[in-house]
Amino acid sequence: MVLGAAVIAAAPVQAQQVVTSPAPAKVAVTIYRAPDRAPDDAIDPAWLGGYALISEEREVAIPAGDATIRFEGVAAGMLAETALVEGLGAGVSEKNLDAELLSPRNLYARAYGRPVTLRRTDAKGHIREEEAIIRSAPDGAAIVQTRVGFEIANCGGLKDAIAYDGLPEGLNARPTLSIATHAASARKARVRLTYLAWGFDWAAHYVVKLAPGAQAAQMTAWVTLANGDTTGFAQAQAAVVGGKPKFDESREQPEEPEDLVLHCQLSPVAPPAMVVPPAPMAAPAVMMEADIMVTGAKRMMAPVVVKEEVLGDLRLYRVPMATNVGAHSQKQVALMAARRVKLGLIHRADVDLGAEDGESQQARIRLRIANRKADGLGLALPAGGLAVVQQVGAAALPVGEGAMEDKAVGETANVEIGASPQVHLESRTRRISDRVELITATARNANRWPVHFESQQLLPDGARVISASAKLGRQDGHPLWAVTIPAGGKVSLSYRLQMPR
Repeated sequence: MVLGAAVIAAAPVQAQQVVTSPAPAKVAVTIYRAPDRAPDDAIDPAWLGGYALISEEREVAIPAGDATIRFEGVAAGMLAETALVEGLGAGVSEKNLDAELLSPRNLYARAYGRPVTLRRTDAKGHIREEEAIIRSAPDGAAIVQTRVGFEIANCGGLKDAIAYDGLPEGLNARPTLSIATHAASARKARVRLTYLAWGFDWAAHYVVKLAPGAQAAQMTAWVTLANGDTTGFAQAQAAVVGGKPKFDESREQPEEPEDLVLHCQLSPVAPPAMVVPPAPMAAPAVMMEADIMVTGAKRMMAPVVVKEEVLGDLRLYRVPMATNVGAHSQKQVALMAARRVKLGLIHRADVDLGAEDGESQQARIRLRIANRKADGLGLALPAGGLAVVQQVGAAALPVGEGAMEDKAVGETANVEIGASPQVHLESRTRRISDRVELITATARNANRWPVHFESQQLLPDGARVISASAKLGRQDGHPLWAVTIPAGGKVSLSYRLQMPR
């Protein structure tokens, strides 16, 4: 008899032979990030919306005649229709994912109407056992029938636990893929099992440490791998895929099994809820174990850095050493070791002629990074969050945070990282004639250092600039004013605007 959840050692007698492969000899886990999660959104460990392509190699002994081969320890979130088994040869007739796992909730539900044992502990710590029959579903109070009548578990000052004398048919202690085979003769085979599984995710995060003057910086990047599955993968070849692959979500994701919480509904003051002890493979917890791969002995060594590979239009980042991808866990490896990069720190405020005349607006700070080798980069950069800090003496002070989209080599990233309380822009409009207006824009810098400033002139449809006090560029179809504002100073732009008829 076992308490809470049980695994019965004796397998049921079956007409055909059953061969069990308990674990893979080699495994590779390639994670695709959640397609609907924004680059600056944190991974939600309670609901991972990405996928993993899992490839396993297993040694199996295929018996002659009809048999069932059970691959135990596959991912609980396996999409069974994607499973591809190579190396078995001819004679595979069907595949089944036996995924109704052993859990406190499933065990209780399957024991409805069956005899169990109540293990009761009174206020003095005395324990006694008595027979009972479960008479309620696993939601709410646990109603059981004993020799004295119907009772609610955990009431009357008793702390009750439910012991089961067997494992209901159909529950599995571990996620299992079973395959029916027919072979003319017995043989040993090394097979490869490949499948997709949901409940995984990964994210990139960049840290930019500005040098004095903000003309250069030190940039590092990390990759976080997350596994929300009940199955862990030991010594796996792990990798993540950058870019935006197309997913065809034609199926609903299965719900995770819930814990079983039984409440006493008759007590005037409800005692603490009794939670049936969890099964060996429990449902995902909200918090995950974190694992940061940084090697070291007496002094800190360089972190493990992923290796970039081309995967069609996408990029694959491979961990260069075997690593554990644990169940309900996160692991962090370096995407890019610290390197010196060139960048631009731009203060931006646009002139909108529809805004109130003379209104002062705060500039926004943008980090401009050219992804090219000459500027210290020149590698595919996956989307992710970005934090900027400024080194001031021995302290690194936060400047702002933003998000970067996927950037290929040669592309430029403009990442907005926050507001600039020290840089402001105001504009005024004066009518010259029926169709001509004079616009004056003034930008002020209260910092003790000069700043690069940009302002896009958001013109009405059909309007055009006929003269300006400074040379204007072009961006997104609108005039662009780019200038350096001296420390504690101001700059002005005036231009004549001809309105449409």
